[in-house]
Amino acid sequence: MSQDPQFSAAHALLSAVPQPALLVTGSERIIGANAKAEALLGGGLSGRHLITVIRQPSVLEAIERCDLNRSTQEARYLGRDVQNELTYKVNCGYVDLRDVQGVLVSFEDISQAEAIGQMRRDFVANVSHELRTPLTALIGFIETLQGPAAEDAKARDRFLSIMGDEASRMNRLVSDLLSLSQVEAEARLRPSQNVDLGHLLAETVEGLSPVADAANVTVDWHLPDQPVTMPGDSDQLRQIFTNLIENAIKYGGRDNTVTLQLSESPRDPVLRQAGVRVDVIDRGPGIEAVHLPRLTERFYRIDSHRSREMGGTGLGLAIVKHIVNRHRGRFKIQSTPGEGSTFSVLLPMEG
Repeated sequence: MSQDPQFSAAHALLSAVPQPALLVTGSERIIGANAKAEALLGGGLSGRHLITVIRQPSVLEAIERCDLNRSTQEARYLGRDVQNELTYKVNCGYVDLRDVQGVLVSFEDISQAEAIGQMRRDFVANVSHELRTPLTALIGFIETLQGPAAEDAKARDRFLSIMGDEASRMNRLVSDLLSLSQVEAEARLRPSQNVDLGHLLAETVEGLSPVADAANVTVDWHLPDQPVTMPGDSDQLRQIFTNLIENAIKYGGRDNTVTLQLSESPRDPVLRQAGVRVDVIDRGPGIEAVHLPRLTERFYRIDSHRSREMGGTGLGLAIVKHIVNRHRGRFKIQSTPGEGSTFSVLLPMEG
């Protein structure tokens, strides 16, 4: 069979296709497959009946229509590798050459595009949900104040206070969305200014002192006496550490201690170059291991109710991750339930 001119021509054609590809005859028998197709669908494809290889009706129908009508057809093929589900766009086109006739079936991996599309849809849905809740509350209170509570001064004051909280919540969400958008837009632009990280951290701690005092939390900071200079965007770095320290104060619990440490390394094993490491350590309830990989996802919350009560938007750690990535650094989270959490930012000393 391998000496048949049709098989030889099919092999020559398919070897030039950069994607997984098959050539199928009118009798639905595979007369050729390239190496990528065999990696996707299994070995020994040549000579087999199509239905023993592909059992997804939409793909089989597209190949059949292409063969009958000599027209281009498309379908989706769903596969998977060891870890992930994969989506392929299947393109079917009829080939009519001297030594080879049949349907050329190629598989274009669109898994990443599909994932991005799903992320976009999830993001829009989450934003809509996060805005709908306070907007619904505001509309309800406004209608009440215009109607039954129009002359009730006590109710008016209580409703206005709640409305102020809901408006502030929406303002924080919009602010975080704008920050996230700006960081993503600048992701490929490496910061060029020099920043004294120790001085920036000291200013950040001082700025958060009212928050710490309100929770009766002590921020115990250990910073080098000499300047620690590195390339960075001072506003974005301040945003990182404001977020992490404020989270540690809020979620670490009242009457507790938050530790802030800054250290230098001539060759950090993670960064593989000279770097600085900032650790924000709380002694709160800790985080279950199942949540750790997802903490930097947009709108991911361990406890949605508590997060909203604390004023969280669900975007803080996503913003942190993006800013750290822009600085070509690493962001690590370690936590043990009942013992607290450590949020570490590793940044290179050179641009």
